[in-house]
Amino acid sequence: MKILKLTFISLFTVTLIGCKKDVKSNSNSKDSLTAKKDSTVAPEIYKEYYGIYTGDFAGKGMIISEDGEQYEGEIYKKLSLKINRITKDSVYGQSIVEGNQRPFRGIFNETSKSFVLDEPGNDKTDGRFEVKLNSDSLTGNWSAFNKSAVKAPVKILKLTKKEFVYNPNFMLNKDNDLIDWENPKNFVEKYTDEETGKTETYTASKNRIASDAVFSLNASKQKLSEKDLKNLRKLDMEIIKNSVFARHGYAFKKATYRNFFEQTDWYIPVSNNVDKDLSPMEKDNVALLNRFIKYAEDKYDSFGR
Repeated sequence: MKILKLTFISLFTVTLIGCKKDVKSNSNSKDSLTAKKDSTVAPEIYKEYYGIYTGDFAGKGMIISEDGEQYEGEIYKKLSLKINRITKDSVYGQSIVEGNQRPFRGIFNETSKSFVLDEPGNDKTDGRFEVKLNSDSLTGNWSAFNKSAVKAPVKILKLTKKEFVYNPNFMLNKDNDLIDWENPKNFVEKYTDEETGKTETYTASKNRIASDAVFSLNASKQKLSEKDLKNLRKLDMEIIKNSVFARHGYAFKKATYRNFFEQTDWYIPVSNNVDKDLSPMEKDNVALLNRFIKYAEDKYDSFGR
């Protein structure tokens, strides 16, 4: 009985040692596979071309004149191309326009210093960029994959390489247009003829306007209070709030905010989500502004365009 017990213990010990060897062997094998996989990753090249290229993105479209007439002309948008990685066989990055951020993949021709960059193709706005690199600029064109799905299936682009920098001091310029052209509202007005005394009504289209308060309040630098906001117009507070996001490079979907911040030379759209980048004070200020914006009123006036 003792001999059998010892034999069993010996076998169990040998089994454990064998298991440990197998585990160690598997671990080494796994490490080897990982090392092998890592060693096959394509090396990055031309890192000096990495970065953000931003500028005009223009295509034919219908323009409405001041008197309401429509005509075909060049419509300019702001485009950013982010080149994140270049290897011998591939180029990776994102395109950002009108708040729409799309990944792209393509190739770089070393001889001609040109890129062919394809967006995924699963969105109607996707297409191909064919651009040439010249010093710190990219020029070329974009062609939609689905030409019947977009108003301007071919666009010309002229981009300049810029370094995105967050700066809490960035503000709208004093000479910026403070009119929201995107949300006109009709008002019924009365007109009385002085000679006849006859009163007539007519409909006037008016636009929201901001005040100079947008140049004095900075929600990235100062802790805002209810006293600061209680007499402000709704558009004032929207601009003050969205200035926070603009400083962090947020790509606005709403044309109202794009129109304001694209008037500056510092605004560079780099992402469609910058929430994690906001400081605690900025988050508190945004929350306070949202509360007041909900119940604020706007001032409207008549403007030509």
